[in-house]
This record gives sequence, structure tokens and C-alpha cells, in this order.
Amino acid sequence: MMKLTAGEQAMLDGKEGKAKQKAMDLLLRYGEALGAERFVDTNNVCGTVGASTPFLREYGTKHGGLDAVFSEFNLDSAEVVKIPKVSVYSSHLQQGIDPEHAERQGIPVEVVKLHRRGEAYAAGLGINLLNTCAPYTVGNVPTKGEHCAWMESSAVIYINSVLGARTNAEGRESAGCAMLTGKIPYWGYHIEENRLGTHHVELEIDVESTADWGLLGYYIGEVVQDRVPVITGIKHIPNLPRLKHFGAAAASSGGVEMYHMVGITPEAPTLDAAFGRNKPVMKFSYGRAERRQAYERANVTAKNRDVDFIMLGCPHYTIEQIWEVCRLLEGKRVHENTELWIFTPRQTKHLADRNGYTRIINAAGAHLMSDTCSALGRVIPKGTKVAAADSAKQSHYLPAIMGIECWFGTTEDCVNAAVTGRWTGALE
Repeated sequence: MMKLTAGEQAMLDGKEGKAKQKAMDLLLRYGEALGAERFVDTNNVCGTVGASTPFLREYGTKHGGLDAVFSEFNLDSAEVVKIPKVSVYSSHLQQGIDPEHAERQGIPVEVVKLHRRGEAYAAGLGINLLNTCAPYTVGNVPTKGEHCAWMESSAVIYINSVLGARTNAEGRESAGCAMLTGKIPYWGYHIEENRLGTHHVELEIDVESTADWGLLGYYIGEVVQDRVPVITGIKHIPNLPRLKHFGAAAASSGGVEMYHMVGITPEAPTLDAAFGRNKPVMKFSYGRAERRQAYERANVTAKNRDVDFIMLGCPHYTIEQIWEVCRLLEGKRVHENTELWIFTPRQTKHLADRNGYTRIINAAGAHLMSDTCSALGRVIPKGTKVAAADSAKQSHYLPAIMGIECWFGTTEDCVNAAVTGRWTGALE
């Protein structure tokens, strides 16, 4: 049995309302199933509420609105209860659509109306509508050692590894309950010893470009699965976009939620610090052969070089990445048979608007979108058979989710494909 504080017991007993009671009941069952001995306080939650999918929208219509959706799918309660305002700082992750590009994404007007109602509902609960898979790029930046309750695999691995915050990959249910209670079971990556490295990865080649960091993550994820790799031999310190793409790829091909880069990430000043008392269960190298293998795996579905759709922004693009695309795209025009969609947080899009980047993108016949992505929202141009992406994560998911081919390559490869309508990318 988990040990509860007086405050936790009071919530479980219903003294702070039925919604918190149900939230504590779910978290207690969750924690006991995991073998947790207690809860830990959290003041930073990232999750999803509302009805962002057709099924949830239909459920809400039939069963009493968005409180019914929250009750059933965040609290595991068949009884519809009134949902109070959240108790701790909470942010919403990406949604199913970008309402400003709904027509292009093939979203009916009535769905947009429901989406707006859902946003108003979440905001009414006190949830910040960041609507991005990369909240750390637009203001939600937890500090080293801070206990969080975050969903979204690429966000989880980033804050665990790059920021040194502490979270497990939570689900809609546990994150929703944490919003109401400020509690999460103390297990997994909340516990210091579980954050130590398990596998030692030695780089034999330079890893410099964003695409190469994605390939490295894709390879490592397949090898270590859900363990904690420790990487040495890094010659070029990766920036935020490269770390973002590395982590997203590792979380997609495997289930990596945390890694260490010796001399770079905060919990790995030395190799000894990264492993602590542990000895590596495996040591392996990453060289040219492994890079080639990762590239072929990322492109395993791609056959046809006539490209219909180029998707950039998985995880959501930073302003630096938008600037990079504009340098490649300015003065050019997207091919008449091809669409180029770029996804970024809405706050970053506003900055792109002010900097003139959106104008450059629009002038080229491309589109800067927010709030969702192609894999999550299942939004792609009608008739798409072949896509391309500079994200190993997106090239992993799009074929499985949408049943299309997908090429993986550099951002430059993708922009060239958008302009010519043909994929010419290759591993150098």
C-alpha cells in the first residue's frame, strides 16, 4: 500500500470535491500497480484534455459535453463530475487541427467549432494553450531536479535529458489527474538511481547536422529500447534543434525516455557520473556502417521519388529552423504537384510573422501551421501517396498511421523535393 499524506488522504476521502477524489483514486491505483511507495508533488504538468479526435467529439456530444469527456478519459469515471480549475501550472500539448488552416487540412467547419469550444473549455480550467509537442521552446522550461508530469515522448526525453527535470512518459489519465491534484506516483525517472546510464555508446564518426543527429537517435533507440544510453566521443556540441530531433528519434524507434551525453547534459559531467555505481550492460560503437543502417531503416517505406507532400516540424520547429528553411526557400516556388507544410508552436508562428518569415514561406507557395502535426492530427493533403520529412520520428510514424511512403533526409533535401517535386536526397 502507498503511504498517503494527510492532504492526499483528504482528497481521496472527497473532502476537496468529487473530481479530485476520483483523480486520487486513479493515481493510487496507478501507483500501486507500478510498485510506488508514495506520491511526489508536481507543479508542472503537460497533458491533453477535451475532445481532439472524432471519437471523443462524438462521445462528448452523446454523454454530456466536455466534463463527460474529462470524467471518462482523464479520470476513468463513468459518472460525469464537474471538473474544477487545475491546481498546478498545466500546459496543453498539441491538438488535432490548426483551425486557421482547417480547410487545407480537410477539416469540416463543424469540427472547427467543436475545437474552439474545447479550447475555451481547457482555458477555462486554467490550462495554458501552448498546443505544442515542444513546450520547452515557448516558455515551459522546467529546471534541473524539478518533478513534472508530462506526456509526449519527444518532450519527456528532452526535459529528462537536456534540462535534468524529472518525469515519466505519462498518459492522458495520469496527467489529467496530476493537473487536479498536483501529485504523481514516485517511481521511474523521478528516482535518482533509475536515471543512471545502462548502455555506453561510443561515436566513431562526427555527428554534426540535424539529420545526422536524428539518424543517431534512430539507431540508438532500436538498440537500447527503453534503457538509458550514455554517449561519448561527441566532437560537435549539438544545439537545441539537434537535441530535439535526436531525442524524438530515439523515443520513436525505441522507448528511450532519458539519455546522457558526457560533458554536455547536466547529469553527465563525466562518464563515471553518468553511470554511477552501474556498469554498462552493453557497449557499442556508432560509425559509418551504423549510420548507413539507420538511414536505410528510416527510408524503408520509400520507393517512388515523385513526392506529393513535404512535412517539416516534428517535433515542432524552432524559430531558428524556420529561419533556416526561409534561407533555402526564398525566391523559389513549391512545385505545382507538391505541398510543403511546416509546423511550429503558435507563439513561434507569431514571431515568424513579425520577422517576415511567414511572408517568405507563403510567397513560395508553402504553409506555416500550428497546434498539430500530420501524424498526430492525421492531416495530410488529399491524395498524398509519397511524403518526405527531415524528422526520423515523422518518417517512422507517417507510413504506419497514414499508409503512405515517406522519405527521410536533410532539411535541404526536403526543400529541394518541395521545389522540384522529386526526391533526390542521398546519404553522403
